[in-house]
Amino acid sequence: MSRNGPLGFYEFFAGGGMARLGLGDGWSCLYANDFDPLKAATYRANHADAADHFHEGDVWKIAPEALPGRADLAWASSPCQDFSLAGARKGLDGGRSSAFFGFWRLVEALNAQGRAPRTIVIENVVGLLTSHGGRDFEALCRALAGQGYRFGALEIDAAAFTPQSRPRVFVIAAREAEGAAASRCGFHSKGVLEAYERLPADLRAQWLWWDLPAPPARNTDLAALLEPDEAVSWRSEADTARLLDQMKPLHRARLAADRERTVGAVYRRTRKGVPQAEVRTDGLAGCLRTARGGSSRQSIVVAEGGEIRSRLLTAREGARLMGLPDSYVLPKGATAAFHVVGDGVAVPVVRWLAEHLLEPLLRAETTAAAAE
Repeated sequence: MSRNGPLGFYEFFAGGGMARLGLGDGWSCLYANDFDPLKAATYRANHADAADHFHEGDVWKIAPEALPGRADLAWASSPCQDFSLAGARKGLDGGRSSAFFGFWRLVEALNAQGRAPRTIVIENVVGLLTSHGGRDFEALCRALAGQGYRFGALEIDAAAFTPQSRPRVFVIAAREAEGAAASRCGFHSKGVLEAYERLPADLRAQWLWWDLPAPPARNTDLAALLEPDEAVSWRSEADTARLLDQMKPLHRARLAADRERTVGAVYRRTRKGVPQAEVRTDGLAGCLRTARGGSSRQSIVVAEGGEIRSRLLTAREGARLMGLPDSYVLPKGATAAFHVVGDGVAVPVVRWLAEHLLEPLLRAETTAAAAE
């Protein structure tokens, strides 16, 4: 890689290629992988050069020789279900999240060949920090340290960039990080601080307090990303009434029909065997998920002019909440589309991380190496 040329990266558990979109034109994808046929098809539909570098299949079956060159970055958004705070908390022993070690054996092999990625980003749900009392996070940090990486973590909520509440943990590791910033920032959440404190002393000594600036205030809300009222299908009055009946008084009061237009996002949950509808009217959608993650598709409610209407969130609206352009090709059918976008990483978060941390770090290291 030259100082001014594109930065090369591998993208594991690539899904529909959202991390690639966030990294942008200054990056060149050397290799990408996902085992899910639907996600693989979506990746190919949105990246014309996929035939050159995309591999569909189990990460455990990838040979290190299949990975070309030495990447500046390896991005891994490994399956999160076993880390989820709402799940059974199987942690790194869980069947899905253990896919991480399929990725990690490749890093170990590349390191043995003298071509380990210069940086690594591991993106996951915030439950990664606390799974098994923090032991899973410690195991991850020890794996990184064992291959010569220093590391730190940031908790970033996509709500800072797009109107969706989507907190995620980004563990960033670098092999050449002596000159990296070492100050704490607003993305060092309470969860990150507590995870750091739980680490043994030898791992805390390898920790880096990555400095990522706060973005400008978000200037869009949920309502701004929705389709026009006349372009979507609305539920019947009876179905909307049933939805409202599932709301507790506090939530129902947020939709007072005599106010100005109020737009809300609704989750339907079951608490102690009783179905409940929970609405938020703060301009944010709840976290997009897939049916496999155990959450139902979100609804939109609009209270205006003495009337309350409701409908399902459309797949295109879900894509917009992930920061995807309307030109992004979605699978046909809402269930399939949400399977892709609900498992992805928010594009503007990746772009901010790349612009303000990864690119300066890697460019500075390249410049320093060239001067030696």
